[in-house]
Amino acid sequence: MVTFKTRLSSLSKEKGKLILANDYDDIRGLESKTINNIKKLSPFLCGIKFNFHSLLPLGSKEISNITKISHQHGLQTIADIKLNDIGNTNRVTTDHLWALGFDAVIANPIMGLESLKNIVQSTHKKNCGVITLCHMSAPEAKLSYDLDLRMKKNYKLYHLFLDWAIESKVDGIVVGATFPKIIQYCSKKTSGKMNIFSPGVGTQGGSASEVLSAGTDFLIVGRTIINAKNPISVAKELQMKCFEN
Repeated sequence: MVTFKTRLSSLSKEKGKLILANDYDDIRGLESKTINNIKKLSPFLCGIKFNFHSLLPLGSKEISNITKISHQHGLQTIADIKLNDIGNTNRVTTDHLWALGFDAVIANPIMGLESLKNIVQSTHKKNCGVITLCHMSAPEAKLSYDLDLRMKKNYKLYHLFLDWAIESKVDGIVVGATFPKIIQYCSKKTSGKMNIFSPGVGTQGGSASEVLSAGTDFLIVGRTIINAKNPISVAKELQMKCFEN
């Protein structure tokens, strides 16, 4: 079986670089809304991402059904749980995610380099993927991810997270679309060795064209699509921007 990174790359050549963040605040009818999104929007997507709060209300049967339908419609599935714990907990958690049909997990590298290396190693044995946080899209992210570290001069927390991502050979990093200069920096430093995933387009103020030009490989878009009057039209427009860059 091919790796998560290869599967996603192959799909993106055909369907573009747009990943839906299926993150609803209102969880009523969550499974049916999600399945409707998959069927309706899958022609414009290469993947679908589920945040922690949109997984907790569902049981294993519902989640497995969603990942199965996602795969049937040509989508890779990402569990966005910001995983960050001791090694054994990380392994048990990811084993459950793979059993539920997920293709990748988003993890927080604050767990430490050795723990990160271990989770990447065990995940790759299952041909699944690890995406780590580097710099998030929310405005307050600057307060933490831009923290100066004493390790080196002008060395910030996101620099450390990027170095760890490269060393542990993760499949991708998350860099918010609201920080295009940081995307550009990360793209230059990684030289295509890993994918850059950028949330924050639209509702949070990020520009799809700008971040794609800066080096983003995949757009992660949620509210801009799912809250739109015509989600299909918005998804199609974003897909076209992906193909243009």
